[in-house]
Amino acid sequence: MSATAVLTARALLLDMDGTLVNSDAAVERVWRRWAERNGLDGDEVMKVVHGRQGYASMALLLPDRPMEQNYADNARMLAEETADTEGVVEIPGAREFLASLVGLQVPHALVTSADVALSTARMAAAGLEMPAVRVTAESVGASKPDPEGFLKGAAELGVDPAECVVFEDSGAGIAAGRSAGMRVVGVGPRAGAYGPDVVVRDLTQVRVEAVGDGTVRLCIGE
Repeated sequence: MSATAVLTARALLLDMDGTLVNSDAAVERVWRRWAERNGLDGDEVMKVVHGRQGYASMALLLPDRPMEQNYADNARMLAEETADTEGVVEIPGAREFLASLVGLQVPHALVTSADVALSTARMAAAGLEMPAVRVTAESVGASKPDPEGFLKGAAELGVDPAECVVFEDSGAGIAAGRSAGMRVVGVGPRAGAYGPDVVVRDLTQVRVEAVGDGTVRLCIGE
């Protein structure tokens, strides 16, 4: 692979849906059913939901609805999503990418808007090993695009936010990484519109190299 861009870091913070796991089919099924139940246009709903926790998406889509109802609806949606893993697969290169992080002992964490049950189900369905450090929906008080999740991930790894690189696919996630003071690698077709530092088609375009002194080099290319 010839590198077209190089980033250095001491830790990596990884989103799940759209970044490590392709769950788009399941997300579409669940959220389009929700849109129909609530009299909303499914296409417009799908423009909002990626990257956010469900209750946060609902608050944007139904601004006059009480948050208590959003939280209750979100719990039902999470159960639906956890039960629906049909078509959930890895993003190309994700398995090898995660294995390289483990092999090189690169500090890394999963930072996802999914809860423990959903993230466990989707990572397993995609055949991916769960990172040892995880920041899930239960871990934070605010959904992406708030930076709380990424800042917590950096703190748990003991790495300064400025020395972390985020891997994300959604507008909300990229904004969260930026707000956390981190550089962002955008993954997949959604990412380019939201201003990440670099964009890759998938994780086959990323090679991780150990530099020494706890630093790793991310080589981005074809």
